[in-house]
Amino acid sequence: MQAFGAPVLAARIRSVPEDFRVEELDGFEASGDGEHLLLTIEKRGMNTGFVAGEIARWAGVPEVAVGYAGLKDRHAVTVQRFSVQLPGREPPPLDALEREGLRVLAQARHRRKLPRGALAGNRFVLVLRGVQGEHAAIEDRLRQVAARGVPNAFGDQRFGHGGGNIAKALAMFAGKRVGREQRSMLLSAARSALFNQVLAARVADGSWDRGLDGEVWALEGSRSVFGPEPMTEDIARRLAAFDIHPSGPLWGRGAPRSEGACQALELAAMDDPTSLKLREGLERAGLEQERRALRLRPQGLVWRWLANDLLELAFALPAGCYATAVLDQLGRIEDAAARPPAAGGEGGPAPA
Repeated sequence: MQAFGAPVLAARIRSVPEDFRVEELDGFEASGDGEHLLLTIEKRGMNTGFVAGEIARWAGVPEVAVGYAGLKDRHAVTVQRFSVQLPGREPPPLDALEREGLRVLAQARHRRKLPRGALAGNRFVLVLRGVQGEHAAIEDRLRQVAARGVPNAFGDQRFGHGGGNIAKALAMFAGKRVGREQRSMLLSAARSALFNQVLAARVADGSWDRGLDGEVWALEGSRSVFGPEPMTEDIARRLAAFDIHPSGPLWGRGAPRSEGACQALELAAMDDPTSLKLREGLERAGLEQERRALRLRPQGLVWRWLANDLLELAFALPAGCYATAVLDQLGRIEDAAARPPAAGGEGGPAPA
């Protein structure tokens, strides 16, 4: 989904966990009292679910008593908050929770469990290794990304290993029974795949960062949308200022909110047999039509060359957006953590 032309580099990422650093941007401040303990934890080589289980065992509570705002990858160094319910008692010593790869950076009392999605965004510091490409061309592309933003695609992790979540969603829609948590994941994957198809069509015709006839506009930093509304001087000004963005469908029951050329493009992009089955399945599941911004602007994007073939990028993204949307606009980037492990290596599934 290249919005700016041919790739300008080839590189590797996540050769070591430190190449992919993510810090959650908190969505609220701790209340300072209450029966929940908020823990800010730095973890390396551990996924979020594994750490949640470790916190539950440390606190002597069921895992359902532990909350977190977002899922973070195992193959990274990440900082995120967890909550654990401790009604009427003090927590065990923190050093009993800490170990190699897991540090507690802060703690505070709070009145409620930390719900999913309760974060403002994520700050990334990424290191690309083995960079091939002209430095001037790479930096020109980065300046384009900073100035225009990037297509707001859902990342591959939404679709499971090898994109297998789409086949699983089709099987679920055909009648296969799944658990509640898996059902939610597969519904999200189906919606995301359809959105990405519409976004790819908008990238192909160059309209991903400008309006079409019948456009529905998404407000920056919000899930709110308005329109359809035609292009006016005020809309053009707000679009240029990144106050609003064109939007695409998160599929559900009813007709899409868009009209005219915009709706025609959306329906044409989702008219193949697999997409029609996904649309029908989402409608039967009871989901309602929603919208998502087609454009994403990385906040505070900066870069520096650590060596001739070593490039560090730093930027922040709103919640629900993917760092791969930025990286994909640069070129071919191999995810070293996704390679099968060598014989005798330490690959395999994340801890559970």
